[in-house]
Amino acid sequence: MEQKQILQQMIDYNKTSFENAYEAIILIQDQAEKAASMAMDQASWLPKEGKSVLNEWTNSCKKGRTEFKKIVDDNFKKVEDMMKSA
Repeated sequence: MEQKQILQQMIDYNKTSFENAYEAIILIQDQAEKAASMAMDQASWLPKEGKSVLNEWTNSCKKGRTEFKKIVDDNFKKVEDMMKSA
């Protein structure tokens, strides 16, 4: 029983570490997006196509990080379910 508790604590620790790192990444990416957006607004020489490419890129990054989080959360759930059944 003690081994199961230790393993559960390790899983909880890793899950919490991932959540904290993920939130930090979101903050950094959002700040970078704001800075890039402000720079684009001030760059009158940049064509609209360039701005739309950057907007598509940031939307793609957001979609990718959301899908990545979903995959990681699903796998943490699988491991926790496996622990409960063991």
